[in-house]
Amino acid sequence: MISTKQGDNGKTKLANNETVYKDDLHVEAYGTVDELNSYLGYAKHFLNKKEKEIIEDIQKDLFRVATELAKGEKFINLISKEDEEKITKLVEEYEKNVNLNSFVIPGATKESSILDICRTIARRAERRIVSLSKSENVRKELIAYINRISDLLYIMARYIEKDNIMPYSAHK
Repeated sequence: MISTKQGDNGKTKLANNETVYKDDLHVEAYGTVDELNSYLGYAKHFLNKKEKEIIEDIQKDLFRVATELAKGEKFINLISKEDEEKITKLVEEYEKNVNLNSFVIPGATKESSILDICRTIARRAERRIVSLSKSENVRKELIAYINRISDLLYIMARYIEKDNIMPYSAHK
C-alpha cells in the first residue's frame, strides 16, 4: 500500500525504524540522492551506450548511498574505497579526451545540459551529506564517492560536448 497516511504528521521512519521529521538531515541527504538518481534516469535517454551503462551503475550505487544515509547500513554493501576508485578511473579516462583550460558555460548540447543538472544535484547532495556529518558520523568513503560522482558528471558533459564547448573567461 503506497498511501499509509503515516507521514501526514510530518514524520517518517528511517530504515532502522527510527521516527524523524521529514526535514531531518538524514531525509534531506537521502532525498537529494534520490533526486539525483531520478535525474540520472532521465539523462540516460540522451546518452550513448557506454555513458548509459556508467550512469546505470551509478544509479545502483546511489541506492546503496541513500540506504546508508537512511540508517539502513545493515541491509547493503556499503560504498567502499574501491567504488570511489572506480569512479576516479572513469574521470581520468574522460579527462584524457577533453582539453579543459577554462570555465565552461553549460548548455552546449542537450546531452551535456542534463548531465550538468545532475552534477549540480550531486553537489547539493554532497552539501547535505556534509551537513549531516557535522552531527553524526558519516563515513569518508561516502562523502568521497559523492564528490567523485559530480566530477565524473562534469567531465562526461564536457566530453559529450567537446566539439561544441563554450569557454568562459571573466576577463574582458
